[in-house]
This record gives sequence, structure tokens and C-alpha cells, in this order.
Amino acid sequence: MPKKVKHRKWHRGKSKGIENRGTGLAFGSYGLKSLGTKWISARQIEAARRAILRYLKKGGKLWIRIFPDKPITKKGVEVPMGGGKGSVEFYAFAIRPGKIIFELEGVKEETAKEAMAMAANKLPIKTKFIKK
Repeated sequence: MPKKVKHRKWHRGKSKGIENRGTGLAFGSYGLKSLGTKWISARQIEAARRAILRYLKKGGKLWIRIFPDKPITKKGVEVPMGGGKGSVEFYAFAIRPGKIIFELEGVKEETAKEAMAMAANKLPIKTKFIKK
């Protein structure tokens, strides 16, 4: 969850096209690249992060290249029409194809590949393992 946001509630918006920023490896030697368009919730990012760290045990350094700052709202169950926008349910990141999600450094390629596969299972989109 962000510490501070300019607006408490956002429009949903449309996720169009492919990503043009954050498409190359900047920190590590290995990465997980998005191949689809979806909202990735903060819980999904955290689950993927934990899966990677659990697999790596102690070695390697991990970078998370995305941050969930989009508030997603939801109205209560059986609430009638009207009465304004619902309350914030969770925060998400609207991902587009080509964006790097995670980067890894300091481990062997096979280890990195397996760790990224574990993380990819926790995410709602198709991904691809990439290396420098």
C-alpha cells in the first residue's frame, strides 16, 4: 500500500498497447518479463516475491520493478445502485506486455530460472524468463 496518494479513488482506465518503459534489465542478470495485460494485486506480487526468496534460501539479490499504487474499489454485497463509489478494496499495478516484473542477481541461471518459474505460478499473467 502506498504511504500517500494524490487521489484516494481512481478511474479504472484502459490498458492499451505495449510497455515502452522498464522493458530491459537494469539491475540484475535475470528477469521475469510480462507477456500480457492485467491488474496485478499487491498480494500477488508479495506471494511471488516470497516464492522466489523461499526457493533461493539465502543467496542472490532480488529487485521488484513494479509497485501497486492503483486503488481498486468495490461496493459491498447486495448494495443498491447509487450511493457513490465503493471503498478501496486493494491496490494493484496495471501491467502491460514487455514490462520487467522481477530481477535477480548472484545465482546460477538454472536456479534463477526455477525461482522465476515459482513466481510466475503466483501471477495472473503469462511471463517469460529473460537474461542479459
